[in-house]
Amino acid sequence: MSNTSYPFKENSNVMNVQGGEKKVMKKILTVALSTAMAFSMFASVAFGDTAVTPQQKFDALAAKGIFNGYPDQQAHLEKEMTRAEFAKVITKLLGLKEVTGTLSYKDKGYDAKNWAVPYIEAVTAAGIMQGQDNVKKIFNYNGKVTIQEMATVLTRALKLEIPANPNNNAADWAKGYVQAAIDKGLISKDANFKANASRSQLVEAAYAIDQAANITFTYKVVDPSNVEFTLSTGEVVKVKLDKPLEANKETEVKFKDAAGNEYTAKVTWAVTSATKVDSASAANLKQVVVTFDGTLDPASAGNKNNYVVDGKTIDSVTVGADKKSVTILLAEGSTLTNQKQTFVQVNNVKSEGAAKTITQKVEFTALDVTVPEVQSVTALGTKAFKVKFSEPVQPTDLISSNFRVDDKTIAANVKYAYPDTVIVTTNLSEGQHTLRVSGVKDYSNLAVVPVAKDFTVTQDTTAPKVVSTSSYDLKEVTVEFDETVKSVSSAYANVSSIKADSITINDNKVTLHFPQALSYSENTVHIAGVKDYSDNSGDVDVTVTPSLDVTRPTVVATAVSQENANGDYVAEVQFSKAVNKDDAQDRSKYVLKDSAGNVAKVSGVNSNGNPIRQPQLSTDGKKVTINFGPGLANDDYTLTISGIRDTSYVGNVLLPYTATLSVKDAVFGQINRAWSQGQYVYVQFNKTLSTSGAGNAADPAKYTIDNKPLTYNASDVEFVSTDTVRVFARNFSVAELTATPLPVITASYIQDANGNYLRSSAVNGGYNLFATINGINKAVQVEGTVKANSINEVSVSFNGPLNSVDASEFVLTDTANANAKYTATDYSLSADNKTVTLKFGDKIPTNFAGTLAINGSVTRDSFGNVVNVPTVAVANKIKPEFSKFDTITAVKGATETTYTIPVVVTKNVDAASVANNLFTVKIGTSDTEVISATAANSNTIIVKATVENSATGEVYVKFNGDANADSKAVVDHVDQNALAGFEKYSPAVTATPADTTAPTVTAHSGQLPVGTTTLTFSEPLDATSKDAVKTAIEGAAGAQGATVAFDTTGKVATITATAVSTYAADVTAVVSDAVGNSATVTLIDLP
Repeated sequence: MSNTSYPFKENSNVMNVQGGEKKVMKKILTVALSTAMAFSMFASVAFGDTAVTPQQKFDALAAKGIFNGYPDQQAHLEKEMTRAEFAKVITKLLGLKEVTGTLSYKDKGYDAKNWAVPYIEAVTAAGIMQGQDNVKKIFNYNGKVTIQEMATVLTRALKLEIPANPNNNAADWAKGYVQAAIDKGLISKDANFKANASRSQLVEAAYAIDQAANITFTYKVVDPSNVEFTLSTGEVVKVKLDKPLEANKETEVKFKDAAGNEYTAKVTWAVTSATKVDSASAANLKQVVVTFDGTLDPASAGNKNNYVVDGKTIDSVTVGADKKSVTILLAEGSTLTNQKQTFVQVNNVKSEGAAKTITQKVEFTALDVTVPEVQSVTALGTKAFKVKFSEPVQPTDLISSNFRVDDKTIAANVKYAYPDTVIVTTNLSEGQHTLRVSGVKDYSNLAVVPVAKDFTVTQDTTAPKVVSTSSYDLKEVTVEFDETVKSVSSAYANVSSIKADSITINDNKVTLHFPQALSYSENTVHIAGVKDYSDNSGDVDVTVTPSLDVTRPTVVATAVSQENANGDYVAEVQFSKAVNKDDAQDRSKYVLKDSAGNVAKVSGVNSNGNPIRQPQLSTDGKKVTINFGPGLANDDYTLTISGIRDTSYVGNVLLPYTATLSVKDAVFGQINRAWSQGQYVYVQFNKTLSTSGAGNAADPAKYTIDNKPLTYNASDVEFVSTDTVRVFARNFSVAELTATPLPVITASYIQDANGNYLRSSAVNGGYNLFATINGINKAVQVEGTVKANSINEVSVSFNGPLNSVDASEFVLTDTANANAKYTATDYSLSADNKTVTLKFGDKIPTNFAGTLAINGSVTRDSFGNVVNVPTVAVANKIKPEFSKFDTITAVKGATETTYTIPVVVTKNVDAASVANNLFTVKIGTSDTEVISATAANSNTIIVKATVENSATGEVYVKFNGDANADSKAVVDHVDQNALAGFEKYSPAVTATPADTTAPTVTAHSGQLPVGTTTLTFSEPLDATSKDAVKTAIEGAAGAQGATVAFDTTGKVATITATAVSTYAADVTAVVSDAVGNSATVTLIDLP
């Protein structure tokens, strides 16, 4: 494809005029088409755009001064072209500057009077053409130009692509150039290329070039990423931009037409409505001005719910008169910090016409260096005046002694109208007065400069009149009056029973709050007793149609920090507006996942990733705090937040939002480990370190042992990784570094890469960090608790990242099971390479109790230190799990059936009295009442549930493992691990009739003989009854040492007597079966 650029401009570049003879052009035949050109008219030369014959083309070019006729006024197109003519045409086509006052050649007649000299000098200066005899300096301006020479010049000038396989009879050196000119339509393929070029042939070529150069176009910006160009030829070129256009900014766009001609246009996307935030600024500590690049929709731009200023509460938002800026007023309790960077988040602000919705975060630095001034003084009749300051002022200094009228102190009542207005109540005479104010300060404590301000007092006899009404919530209406309002007696909406429960007055604005929602459509509000400061009073009726808030809340900021002595990780989520408390504190609205996208397996969340602790909502309703506990790893997590409504009447719902919580940035600063190797001490931290400034970790003064620096030389401290320094301990010997007890290194006032000083804890930790310096053989140590998490998985963490691991070097010893050995077969590493999760092919017993040994050789840290741990205790964190159901029975009573469900689990467990609340049992589709769930150091939990007799179907049992992880109602007997949740089904059970028969027995007749006597009951007795039988026989007078023992069935009692009994009366007992049927039975029946 060709790479032609049009139109032309001054100066040119390289060309071969004759075989192999190279001459340098300084520029190509290109000119950037400006936006103005895009709107230019087409050429007005007669038949310039429609010339067909060579003569017509000559006439069109002659009209532009590119060609001249001969003295006889004829074109003489049949004549051969001279070098002088060629120089002129090239000069005109390329837009070269004609050169006068210079004579580079010595041809006869080559002087200032020669018409061709300015053109020859132009092409010579541009390096396009040169003399035929450089020694004698002969140009030969009357000499001829061959067609192939002409083709070569034009091809190079137009940057045409040279075909790889030219097919023509030009000289070898010219074949490619000639073919390019043929393909472009500049010369005929049938020409004799070695022959001299005629004026007609040059006209044809020049006209084609000139026409391409004069193609004009218009453009249309379809959208910021798409532009359509319409050429004067009628061709439409659609261009998809790599980078979207910026509003009202000229951008260079290149495109090609179908013929491969390239154009460069300067395109401006003219936009008057806003597309983005231009800037944010704060010239005082109470107001933030946000400037946009165009006009705004006043409704959305003036909605305070569409803005968030970091950590601050917004009072109101005012749209500027030009609709291109807004001023955000912070609430009275919120103040910016002078000269500190913060941000404003803009959400869902629409441009004028609503073509664009703007959501953007902009940082700014509040800078208040200007003293407040009295902006205006307005008399409110003869009993008060209003003072407005140039910026918000503090109310503490607004006392009557700071206001002087006509250089006199006044007895007055001063009322503050936040943020910048005071109303001073005092009697004034009609006429001119002068006010001086002193002592009033803005929020950066700059005091007003006392300046006299004149004002005129006139009598006011008119009650306040309504200017406008507005409502963005169905329970609140704001009414603006034409003057400052002193008081309002009462107000109601639509009917007198819907009274405003609060009325707030701020200068000339009255805000009414109603206890119940108003109508979506037009409402009539009656306001009684609207009084001004001249005591003019009146009632007003206004109508207002609420503009409902339909903007969804958004998440504008998230952060995570490590807090308190426990090291809990606490996330903060800041919303764009107040949100519903019930939603915000619903744990199911939040899901925590690890960096791999899986639900986080940490102690602070349940199996669904929901936080175990309830989230807390701030008093302003815009910030949620979630405590995930101390169990998060040194990694990045994602927190997905969804389904939270705002506090508006319609309850707009947050779209799902996922934030990244970087625990590795939030974790307390600490030294992970320190070790010595010879006289070198390595210190590894848990964060990327600062390499410059006050907190530079390479500063030798920051490392001491017993207050003595390890070295004084800066060159002795070097970084060996982003979180580790190596210090040559010049001031200590190897013996001192390995002495017993081992020395402790102190690292002081060290910053991380973000400029934060490392602290040991958020509560009482200072900026001194401590670590014992171990020998190189103990450089890598187990950190925290080694945990057996399941029957085939053990996790072990180290104080530094590992570089290589051999699973076979990790061996468990189970002391609870004859010292059985288990060797790891596989492993995985955490993201920070500090935690190894070992996999075991042989299942670890659920009652495992033992140790882990690491016999390191291959397993090493990132510094090559071998991991060698002789033995370390392993905590059994294997949760008991569901194993199977034992035989389920169902006994049908009068109205209900009682199911007894033995749940067998993998470890002996204990169940608290509330354990039944964690079980859900269904029979078919019928719900049951779980009345008990019991277990005492048993691997079987007996669950009992009742259901109406009509219920049939399979038995469904669900155990709430999440709630159990929190309450620990069912835990294993030894290690107190909470039973894991499960959801299981068992086939339907046929209910049997209820047992209503009490146990019976055939009594022994007469005294007990020596030896054994057997009593057989009709059914098993419960434990209490067995004790009662035993007590009755063994304890009655005359037992003569008789003893009683029951077999395992609970039905057969064996009596062993060493002497004949001498009972004085029948021996009886009250006995019961398992379901509570009881009776008094005779055990020994005497004659």
